[in-house]
Amino acid sequence: MLGKLKEEDFAVLRGPFESGRQSPGSLGGMLLLSILFQALLFALEYFVAGRYTVYPYKDQILLSHFVFTVILSVLSLIYAIPIVYKKSEKMQYLLSILVSQNLFSFSLFISALFIIGYDGEGEVANAESLIQFTYFILGIGLLIFVATFIRFIRLLRKGHYRKGTKKDALRSHFETKSIVPAATVGGLGVVFIIQYIARISAIDDINMIVVIVIGIALFLVMLFVLPEQLVILYCKFRFKSFNFNKRGYLNK
Repeated sequence: MLGKLKEEDFAVLRGPFESGRQSPGSLGGMLLLSILFQALLFALEYFVAGRYTVYPYKDQILLSHFVFTVILSVLSLIYAIPIVYKKSEKMQYLLSILVSQNLFSFSLFISALFIIGYDGEGEVANAESLIQFTYFILGIGLLIFVATFIRFIRLLRKGHYRKGTKKDALRSHFETKSIVPAATVGGLGVVFIIQYIARISAIDDINMIVVIVIGIALFLVMLFVLPEQLVILYCKFRFKSFNFNKRGYLNK
């Protein structure tokens, strides 16, 4: 699917590397900082969101996510060391994708689900309905990911990521129209979330409802971002120009 495209078709995606925002050194600093935030979010997930929830398989979910977070934290510490990331910047970028998804997607999504299953004043959301709701959100997420990935491939094939194109005008106009399907699916999902909480869940605090909606909305937003992250990772493996040399300069 991407193999027929040439290096110049991906040229605009080098932007974050050219500016230095996603250079190995910058990613190393962000990975080091992420260890603290991952620990903080998991603590909130465990001690706050998961404390009174009746969400099915809560203990298994928490254990799996704890192990996943610990592994990412250890790897983040390792790949924050210059001598390591200079020799393996592709793996560092892959790790940065997983860490960003864990921070802004997995942790908040799990916390939102646990809050929905909160046991308040004897009223408990039905376990089966919680599972069905989870599958529904995951289904929406899959649709958003697929729609966004297809849209991204179309943009690449049409040359919107080539250097020298009027990307500021043409891409912004084209992308505004092309994100409508994914935005529509996400908007319908948010409406369903609010309706579900109002009808089935024991939650009646508007602040907690806002937290739930934000957590699930960020989960969907990160799935919208994921295709571009994966394509950039693909470019780092395929093209030398997406990587840095030993002196820390981006290859031409």
